[in-house]
Amino acid sequence: MTVSSRMAGFGHYVPEHRVDNAEIEGRLGLEPGWIEKRTGIRARRWAAQDQTLTDLASKAGAMALDNAGVDRRSVGLTLLATSTPDHLLPPSAPLLALKLGLPASGAIDLAGACSGFVYALVLADGFVRTHGKPVLVVAANILSRRINIEERASSVVFSDAAGAVLLVPSLKPQDGILGAELVSNGKFYDQISIPAGGSAHPFHPNMDTRELQMTMRDGKTVFTEAVRMMTQAANKAIQCAGLAISDVHRFVPHQANMRIVDAVCDLLGLPPAIAVRTIEEFGNSSAATIPLSLSLANLERPFMPGERLLLVAAGAGMTGGAVVFGNA
Repeated sequence: MTVSSRMAGFGHYVPEHRVDNAEIEGRLGLEPGWIEKRTGIRARRWAAQDQTLTDLASKAGAMALDNAGVDRRSVGLTLLATSTPDHLLPPSAPLLALKLGLPASGAIDLAGACSGFVYALVLADGFVRTHGKPVLVVAANILSRRINIEERASSVVFSDAAGAVLLVPSLKPQDGILGAELVSNGKFYDQISIPAGGSAHPFHPNMDTRELQMTMRDGKTVFTEAVRMMTQAANKAIQCAGLAISDVHRFVPHQANMRIVDAVCDLLGLPPAIAVRTIEEFGNSSAATIPLSLSLANLERPFMPGERLLLVAAGAGMTGGAVVFGNA
């Protein structure tokens, strides 16, 4: 009998500290309303100084596990999509699995930037289908510690959050990933980056600290390429699923910029009303935005049998992808 996967539990966590646009606009000398007009963001959350990445991730993961009501000893794999791990080495996922009490789980980090959750979901679905065990997918970031607060392009957008989904085995063929498309374009590799710290530009004692912070070279180029990649990936994922755009019930895009979401909806022919939008209150937490949005959407209006979700993202690298996920 063919095994597929289904989303059995959702979770999220956002730090308590809320940062309004006025605080950032005042620091950068921007006129009131500048950020919201260009991004759709009104506020974002930043982690407390004593909070680590696995602190945020474990809260979201615990909520998803409790929401699903599964035995934690049954979870076979923990995937952590993050660009801001607790340490460069070792990976943070084993610590996350320990904090969550998952004694039989493998654990690994995925550094896929804003597309990390989509990539992790594809890998998780494959593991569930192959091994018949639940997989916990968590995406989390503390980007407030990586942005250059003096650089307008990145400091107005990025935030801290965590989201999680637990996939479990299902015997319904219309559950799980019905179609997927993963894409990349290394031509724009350095458009969003942290220049130093890797093997190409390792640490040294006299390093300018700004080289250890995130920078965005050309926001217009990133915007244009993100729209193109997200639209292309979404169309191909829907085609792979053998569906039409009208068969999508809810659209859950990466929350990079409200104008990107609107542009992708327009190009795909999706009604704007079916797009889940969380950027206004929570900003852009990179890979965490899609599972955060899934969890919040499920709380507001629980996902029902027969719903088909379209998830799509694009980000640094550049990487992108789309998934059509069925809930039979």
